[in-house]
This record gives sequence, C-alpha cells and structure tokens, in this order.
Amino acid sequence: MKTKINVGVIFGGRSVENEISVLTAIQAMEAINTSKYDITPIYISKEGLWYTGDALRDSRNYKNMEQLYSSCEQVYLRPIYGDNKLYKVRKPMFGSDVVTTLDVILPALHGTNCEDGSFQGTIEMTGIPYAGCNVLASANGMDKITMKMVLAACGIPVIDYAWFSDKEWFDREQQTIERIEKQLAYPVIVKPADSGSSVGISAVHNREELKAAIENAITYSKRIIVEHLVEQLKEINCSVLGNYYECEASVCEAPIRSGEILSYQDKYLGGGAKGGAKGGVKESRGMHSTVREIPAQLPEEQTNFIRTTAVETFKALNCDGVARIDFMIDEKDNKIYVNEINTIPGSLSFYLWEATGISFGQLTERLLEIAFSRKRDSSFKTTSYKENIFNYSMGGGAKGAKGAKR
Repeated sequence: MKTKINVGVIFGGRSVENEISVLTAIQAMEAINTSKYDITPIYISKEGLWYTGDALRDSRNYKNMEQLYSSCEQVYLRPIYGDNKLYKVRKPMFGSDVVTTLDVILPALHGTNCEDGSFQGTIEMTGIPYAGCNVLASANGMDKITMKMVLAACGIPVIDYAWFSDKEWFDREQQTIERIEKQLAYPVIVKPADSGSSVGISAVHNREELKAAIENAITYSKRIIVEHLVEQLKEINCSVLGNYYECEASVCEAPIRSGEILSYQDKYLGGGAKGGAKGGVKESRGMHSTVREIPAQLPEEQTNFIRTTAVETFKALNCDGVARIDFMIDEKDNKIYVNEINTIPGSLSFYLWEATGISFGQLTERLLEIAFSRKRDSSFKTTSYKENIFNYSMGGGAKGAKGAKR
C-alpha cells in the first residue's frame, strides 16, 4: 500500500545553466523529508533526453556523463492530461514500461528552455501538480525586457534601458549603436534578454567594447538589453516565498563581487576559479558558494523598502513558490532599483530562508504544499463548456462560415 507522496525532482535541461541546476537539485533532494516523500530524480541532458536513477543524486557521477547515462533509465512523460506516469523509453519484452507514478513535481531547472515557461507548459499538459511559477510568470520573469515593462507599468523602479533584436543588429548596426548612445550614456551593461547566471553579460565603457559585448550576447539570445551601469553599486538580493496573493520576504543579502558586475565565478565558485580570497580549488555548491553578507548591513528604511518591493514584484509578475529578486542600490544617490527576478533561484535561495528561520526541509515542504494548493484552486475554474456548438445549426451549411452568428 502506497503511503508516501512521490516527488519528481526534475533538473538539468538544454541550458547553459545545466550544471548549476544539477547542484540545486541535489541540494533540494537532500533536504526533502524522506519519511513523508519518496524522491524520483529526473535529469534532462543537454541534448534534451530524460533519465532517472539513483546515480543522479551524487554530483561526483557527473564527471563522466556516458557512464552516468549507462547506469540510468531513459524515460519520458506523455503529454496526456491525467497521466502521471513516468515511462521507459526502451520498453521491456515482458512486464510494464512504467517506471513510477509522480504525485508532484519539484522543478530545479535554470535558464532558457527550462525556467522560461517551456517546461511549465509541458507539465501543464499532463496535469501533474508542480512547484514554482506558472507558464506566464516564468516567461515574464525570464525575459528581462518584458519583466521591466511589467514592473515599470506597476510603478516599481527599474534602471534605464534600451533593447533590440539580433536581426535589428545585423541589419542596422550603426543606427542601433547611435540609439543606445542617445538613450544611455557610457558606461552601460549588455545582457542577453533571457539568459541567467551572468552568462553573456559584459560591462561596457565605449563604442568598441559595446560592439564586442553585443556580438557576444547575441550568441545566447535573439533579444538584447542594454542598461545604464551603476558605478557606485551595492547589490542586494531578497527572496519571496508564497503565492500570488499571500507571500513573505526573507532577510536581505549582499553578494560580494570581484569586479564591476557579479560574475558566474562570483556566484558559483566563491569569487573565482581559485576559490576567492581563501585560495585553493574548491567544489562549487551552486549559489551557496557565493561570498555574501547575510543579513545585509543596511539602514532599516532601505531594508524595509527592498523587502516590500520584493513582495510587490512577486505579486506583479503573478509568481508562486520561491523566487529571488535582485536589487541595485546606487550609492551615489541611494536610489533603489529592481534588477531582475529569478523564478527558480540557484539553490532555491535556501540560505536566505535559513537566515530567516525556515530550514531547507521546511522550504521544500512549503513549495510542495503550494503546488498542491494551486492544483486544487485550478480545479474550480472552468476550462471548457459542456455544450457542443456542432450540435447547433451554423446557418451556413457544412462549412458554416457565412451564416454563423458571433
């Protein structure tokens, strides 16, 4: 007799943040209460193939991917509503091709094709409850341009920016540069619109650097955003937990960067490949590796503003689950701006919640509870009518185009 809830933890993906996702997932699986939940790890490879197996729970096994794949079962979900089963790709000659039945999914995916609503749309087709943001919130949160448009419309402060597409750059490079320079004075920061983990991001001080930065960014995204670079910058992060109508903010943190921007090395290697100031090569622990100040040493007024604005951002983007909102303080005038939101933050921001008084285990429990709650709420909404319009006269014969009333 089944007594435990089976949680499918899905991670990896066709994303430049694949390895960071692995670290987040392993940390989450270690935190889940196994007296209440069974855990089914599901890894999506960089090629888009799905695997399951206990070997996926040990980060050391990812050093040899072919060996890892050979020890796992290749699997898939059917995009059929109500089918919660995970199936084997290689069907056995005898016996069932079902690996397990999933009760709920905890996504630990980061970046493009994963955190941007693509995965969420796939799971919506099955009807399996899942933690975190829905399709719309994920898509808006991932795209920095759309996100800033939504937040600005809600009166939430964002830094000045310009944006353009890769095609516009290829066709009208000179005009694009002139428009950027007219809207924004140097220095600026160039970013792919829908990438994360500081991938493809460059600080720029002149036209030559601008061209090089854009050429780099368009290898990651078809839309590029250029923002005013805050030179006297203090970065502050705050996490929010809950749903679109009831949520709370964590304590704030101040990540320590080694240069003008918080780099991939700062986030995941503790300040660089050499392990930051302490020296010596060390293994990454995802966002937990970042050198940070928790809680951030800020005036009470700034702390309250950031925590309140984090909740407003979470609600404006219709988020669920846990997210991390990154802020910028311009110490020149003490103005505070929302930089971006991470709808599936690295390490699920557990370190911020531990500092707030919520353990990682309690955090995963809350995320799963929110997933089931959202599923229950959605079951009360109308998704289709019982009436079949084809049983009524369309007034235009078999084609029914001209005579049909609207």
